Amino acid sequence: MPKTQLNVRVDEATAEAARQRALQRGMSVNRYIEELVRQDAGEVGHTFVEAAADFMKQYESVFAEEFGAERKGTR
Repeated sequence: MPKTQLNVRVDEATAEAARQRALQRGMSVNRYIEELVRQDAGEVGHTFVEAAADFMKQYESVFAEEFGAERKGTR
């Protein structure tokens, strides 16, 4: 996959923390930041699916009433 350069400004403490965490994990700062973003993006998707499932549970009776047995098997 082609890479895109992204410049980010952070305070020195944050930069040092990123350097140290990357070093502890044996990876570059670029790779460390890339993985953090991927993890965050994955969590957002997971959170959305959980929220949708909770919504469906809460309103299951409303959906059943509206689209219940008489419409079963039809779309």
